[in-house]
Amino acid sequence: MKNLVLAALLAGGMMFGQTKKVTDSNIEWWGYKLAKTEASSHNGVVNLKSGDVVMKGNNIVGGTFSLDMNSINATDLSGEYQTKLNNHLKTGDFFETDKFPVATYKITSVKKNSNKAFPYMIYGNLTAKNKTNPVAFPAKISLKNGVLNIVSDKFSFDRQKFDIAYASAAKDVIVKDEIDMIINVTAK
Repeated sequence: MKNLVLAALLAGGMMFGQTKKVTDSNIEWWGYKLAKTEASSHNGVVNLKSGDVVMKGNNIVGGTFSLDMNSINATDLSGEYQTKLNNHLKTGDFFETDKFPVATYKITSVKKNSNKAFPYMIYGNLTAKNKTNPVAFPAKISLKNGVLNIVSDKFSFDRQKFDIAYASAAKDVIVKDEIDMIINVTAK
Protein backbone atom coordinates (compact mmCIF):
# COMPACT_ATOMS: atom_id res chain seq x y z
CA MET A 1 0.00 0.00 0.00
CA LYS A 2 2.87 2.42 0.82
CA ASN A 3 4.38 1.81 -2.62
CA LEU A 4 1.04 2.50 -4.28
CA VAL A 5 0.65 5.83 -2.41
CA LEU A 6 4.26 6.82 -3.23
CA ALA A 7 3.74 5.97 -6.91
CA ALA A 8 0.54 8.04 -6.98
CA LEU A 9 2.31 11.04 -5.41
CA LEU A 10 5.19 10.81 -7.88
CA ALA A 11 2.82 10.50 -10.83
CA GLY A 12 0.82 13.50 -9.59
CA GLY A 13 4.02 15.54 -9.35
CA MET A 14 4.98 14.62 -12.91
CA MET A 15 1.50 15.51 -14.19
CA PHE A 16 1.24 18.91 -12.51
CA GLY A 17 4.91 19.85 -12.57
CA GLN A 18 7.61 20.68 -10.08
CA THR A 19 8.28 24.20 -8.86
CA LYS A 20 11.85 25.47 -8.62
CA LYS A 21 12.53 28.61 -6.58
CA VAL A 22 14.84 31.28 -7.99
CA THR A 23 17.99 31.39 -5.86
CA ASP A 24 20.08 33.86 -7.84
CA SER A 25 19.38 36.51 -10.46
CA ASN A 26 20.89 39.35 -12.43
CA ILE A 27 18.54 41.63 -14.36
CA GLU A 28 20.08 44.42 -16.43
CA TRP A 29 18.26 47.20 -18.27
CA TRP A 30 19.08 49.93 -20.82
CA GLY A 31 17.08 53.08 -21.58
CA TYR A 32 17.93 55.37 -24.48
CA LYS A 33 17.80 59.11 -25.17
CA LEU A 34 17.57 60.58 -28.69
CA ALA A 35 19.15 57.55 -30.37
CA LYS A 36 19.50 53.91 -29.44
CA THR A 37 23.25 54.06 -28.84
CA GLU A 38 25.58 53.49 -25.89
CA ALA A 39 26.57 57.17 -25.87
CA SER A 40 22.91 58.14 -25.51
CA SER A 41 21.78 55.70 -22.86
CA HIS A 42 21.54 54.85 -19.20
CA ASN A 43 21.82 51.34 -17.89
CA GLY A 44 21.49 49.57 -14.61
CA VAL A 45 19.94 46.74 -12.66
CA VAL A 46 16.71 45.86 -10.92
CA ASN A 47 16.38 43.20 -8.22
CA LEU A 48 14.18 40.16 -8.35
CA LYS A 49 11.92 40.10 -5.30
CA SER A 50 10.88 36.48 -5.83
CA GLY A 51 10.53 33.94 -8.57
CA ASP A 52 9.65 30.38 -9.39
CA VAL A 53 9.76 28.21 -12.48
CA VAL A 54 7.36 25.33 -13.06
CA MET A 55 8.90 22.28 -14.70
CA LYS A 56 7.23 19.25 -16.21
CA GLY A 57 10.01 16.74 -16.62
CA ASN A 58 12.89 18.71 -18.16
CA ASN A 59 10.63 21.34 -19.74
CA ILE A 60 9.57 24.74 -18.44
CA VAL A 61 5.77 24.99 -18.47
CA GLY A 62 5.31 28.16 -16.43
CA GLY A 63 6.74 30.50 -13.87
CA THR A 64 6.43 33.89 -12.25
CA PHE A 65 9.06 36.54 -11.55
CA SER A 66 8.38 39.57 -9.33
CA LEU A 67 10.64 42.59 -9.87
CA ASP A 68 11.24 45.02 -6.99
CA MET A 69 10.86 48.31 -8.87
CA ASN A 70 12.05 50.30 -5.84
CA SER A 71 15.46 48.65 -6.34
CA ILE A 72 15.94 50.11 -9.84
CA ASN A 73 19.48 51.44 -9.97
CA ALA A 74 21.36 53.25 -12.76
CA THR A 75 24.88 51.80 -12.67
CA ASP A 76 26.31 54.01 -15.42
CA LEU A 77 26.25 57.03 -13.08
CA SER A 78 27.48 57.73 -9.57
CA GLY A 79 26.97 60.23 -6.80
CA GLU A 80 24.40 63.01 -7.14
CA TYR A 81 23.53 62.21 -10.80
CA GLN A 82 22.88 58.55 -9.97
CA THR A 83 20.63 59.51 -7.05
CA LYS A 84 18.69 62.00 -9.21
CA LEU A 85 18.12 59.49 -12.01
CA ASN A 86 17.19 56.66 -9.61
CA ASN A 87 14.66 58.92 -7.88
CA HIS A 88 13.28 60.15 -11.22
CA LEU A 89 12.80 56.57 -12.47
CA LYS A 90 10.60 55.93 -9.42
CA THR A 91 8.26 58.89 -10.15
CA GLY A 92 5.11 59.00 -12.25
CA ASP A 93 7.24 59.91 -15.29
CA PHE A 94 8.44 56.32 -15.32
CA PHE A 95 7.62 53.45 -12.91
CA GLU A 96 5.62 55.27 -10.19
CA THR A 97 6.91 52.89 -7.51
CA ASP A 98 4.87 54.41 -4.67
CA LYS A 99 1.74 52.98 -6.38
CA PHE A 100 3.31 50.11 -8.32
CA PRO A 101 6.29 48.74 -6.33
CA VAL A 102 6.32 45.38 -8.13
CA ALA A 103 6.31 44.38 -11.79
CA THR A 104 5.67 40.74 -12.69
CA TYR A 105 6.47 38.45 -15.59
CA LYS A 106 4.48 35.23 -16.03
CA ILE A 107 5.79 32.57 -18.40
CA THR A 108 3.01 31.20 -20.63
CA SER A 109 5.08 28.93 -22.90
CA VAL A 110 8.57 28.02 -24.07
CA LYS A 111 9.31 26.97 -27.65
CA LYS A 112 12.34 25.99 -29.66
CA ASN A 113 13.98 28.85 -31.57
CA SER A 114 16.12 28.77 -34.74
CA ASN A 115 18.81 30.95 -33.08
CA LYS A 116 21.68 28.58 -32.18
CA ALA A 117 23.13 30.90 -29.51
CA PHE A 118 19.72 31.29 -27.81
CA PRO A 119 17.78 28.17 -28.87
CA TYR A 120 14.53 28.89 -26.98
CA MET A 121 11.85 31.58 -27.04
CA ILE A 122 10.18 32.31 -23.72
CA TYR A 123 6.69 33.78 -24.06
CA GLY A 124 4.86 35.48 -21.26
CA ASN A 125 3.00 38.48 -19.94
CA LEU A 126 4.70 41.44 -18.31
CA THR A 127 2.65 43.52 -15.87
CA ALA A 128 3.97 46.97 -14.93
CA LYS A 129 1.96 49.92 -13.62
CA ASN A 130 -1.12 47.67 -13.67
CA LYS A 131 -0.86 47.19 -17.47
CA THR A 132 -0.27 43.71 -18.90
CA ASN A 133 1.20 43.00 -22.32
CA PRO A 134 2.90 40.02 -23.97
CA VAL A 135 6.70 40.08 -23.98
CA ALA A 136 8.83 37.31 -25.50
CA PHE A 137 12.58 36.85 -25.48
CA PRO A 138 15.23 34.44 -26.78
CA ALA A 139 17.07 32.46 -24.12
CA LYS A 140 19.54 29.71 -23.31
CA ILE A 141 18.09 27.19 -20.87
CA SER A 142 20.14 24.57 -19.06
CA LEU A 143 19.27 22.02 -16.39
CA LYS A 144 22.12 20.26 -14.64
CA ASN A 145 22.00 18.34 -11.35
CA GLY A 146 18.58 19.83 -10.58
CA VAL A 147 19.79 23.43 -11.10
CA LEU A 148 17.98 25.41 -13.80
CA ASN A 149 19.62 28.39 -15.49
CA ILE A 150 17.87 30.79 -17.87
CA VAL A 151 19.95 33.44 -19.68
CA SER A 152 18.26 35.75 -22.16
CA ASP A 153 19.71 37.52 -25.12
CA LYS A 154 19.25 41.30 -25.00
CA PHE A 155 15.61 41.99 -25.85
CA SER A 156 13.34 45.04 -26.07
CA PHE A 157 9.85 45.99 -25.02
CA ASP A 158 7.86 49.17 -25.59
CA ARG A 159 7.53 51.19 -22.36
CA GLN A 160 4.56 53.13 -23.77
CA LYS A 161 2.40 49.97 -23.62
CA PHE A 162 2.77 50.12 -19.83
CA ASP A 163 2.12 53.87 -19.44
CA ILE A 164 5.78 54.38 -18.60
CA ALA A 165 5.79 57.80 -20.23
CA TYR A 166 6.37 61.44 -19.56
CA ALA A 167 3.24 63.60 -19.35
CA SER A 168 4.62 65.79 -22.15
CA ALA A 169 4.83 64.33 -25.67
CA ALA A 170 7.95 66.42 -26.40
CA LYS A 171 9.83 64.66 -23.60
CA ASP A 172 8.83 61.25 -25.01
CA VAL A 173 10.54 62.22 -28.27
CA ILE A 174 13.75 62.66 -26.28
CA VAL A 175 13.44 59.28 -24.54
CA LYS A 176 13.12 56.28 -26.86
CA ASP A 177 10.20 53.90 -26.32
CA GLU A 178 12.34 50.76 -26.22
CA ILE A 179 13.72 49.44 -22.95
CA ASP A 180 16.29 46.68 -23.38
CA MET A 181 16.88 43.94 -20.83
CA ILE A 182 19.03 40.88 -20.18
CA ILE A 183 17.80 38.35 -17.65
CA ASN A 184 19.89 35.69 -15.92
CA VAL A 185 18.19 33.52 -13.29
CA THR A 186 19.11 30.34 -11.45
CA ALA A 187 16.48 28.16 -9.80
CA LYS A 188 16.69 25.04 -7.65
